[in-house]
Amino acid sequence: MPPFITELTHGVFRLWRRLYWLPEWAVVVVIVAGFVFVGWAANQIVFALLKLAVRRRDVFWRGVVGRARLKVRIALMIVAMALAVTVSPLDPGPSDVIRQALLFLFILTIGWMAIGASDMWAVVYLRRFNMATEDNLIARKHITQTRILQRVASLLIGVVTLGLALLTISAVRQWGMSLLASAGVVGIIAGFALQPLLTNMIAGVQIATDQPIRLDDAVIVEGEWGTVEEITSTYVVVKLWDWRRMILPLTYFIQKPFQNWTRETARLIGTAFLYVDYEAPIERLRAELERICRDSPLWDGDVISLQVTEITDRVAQVRCLASARNGSIAFDLRCEIREKMLAFMRDQCPEALPRDRLWLNSPPEAPPARP
Repeated sequence: MPPFITELTHGVFRLWRRLYWLPEWAVVVVIVAGFVFVGWAANQIVFALLKLAVRRRDVFWRGVVGRARLKVRIALMIVAMALAVTVSPLDPGPSDVIRQALLFLFILTIGWMAIGASDMWAVVYLRRFNMATEDNLIARKHITQTRILQRVASLLIGVVTLGLALLTISAVRQWGMSLLASAGVVGIIAGFALQPLLTNMIAGVQIATDQPIRLDDAVIVEGEWGTVEEITSTYVVVKLWDWRRMILPLTYFIQKPFQNWTRETARLIGTAFLYVDYEAPIERLRAELERICRDSPLWDGDVISLQVTEITDRVAQVRCLASARNGSIAFDLRCEIREKMLAFMRDQCPEALPRDRLWLNSPPEAPPARP
């Protein structure tokens, strides 16, 4: 036993002799209360010094000190109670049980501190990025990486902390070792049971590093268009265009194909198809499309195109292309092009509207072939 513990024990025993007229449990309560008070006073002094030390440091250290106040106080109280139980006149049996329980709680508190430090790091790091800007590709990239890695780190810290805490309990440790050594089937069953969790955890790390999706990405999954609203450690929430939410496991975005409209940039080319008559003046339609796009605030000033992409037995298919800043604006621009092109053909260019032709007499003779 360390010398300071020995001297502390002798001092407590001298105090106990002076309080011999009290029952043993009352002496234990007095000793524990005294140690807890000393621990509380030490916590106040330590945090006053820490505040002075970090007042000129960056936000991370100030945030860590602020968030750790309660956790450090609990840890010091646990240490104080453990010392009090060690030097108190308790019987060895109850004293060992209490100290073992306090050690278990102390390890859990240390893990809680580590999770709080990782969360604080994520909060400070994410303050550099603004998701409210229109061109938020860099912000979405870093926020997605940070939040996924933060959740994975918290889960790993929690698992490791709980495992270390359980190792302090001899009965549980021996039971676990004997169970895994005598019945390999249990290990196989546990492996199958943990497979979805481990698979999604690995998929989360892959998504954080490779980033096939990010927060606020415009995606098409299962035939539905939406934006990535939330990425947790096990699933992804996609907010669909009509405000429904589609919940998908992380492994979906690793194992199945899907469309990401904002993978490298938010800009997108919108497509609008028109079906016109064979006699439609394509040049007039092309000029009208250019006028519509140049007058529209939705167009980004880059791509305009009108082409005949197909001819059927009744009509010609015309494809109108126009670029926009992002997917939602491109959708609105496509709708605007359809509406205004339809109004133009109806009011100013009726020969472009599809028509059915019926010959009442015999059709005109075909011109003779050239020699």
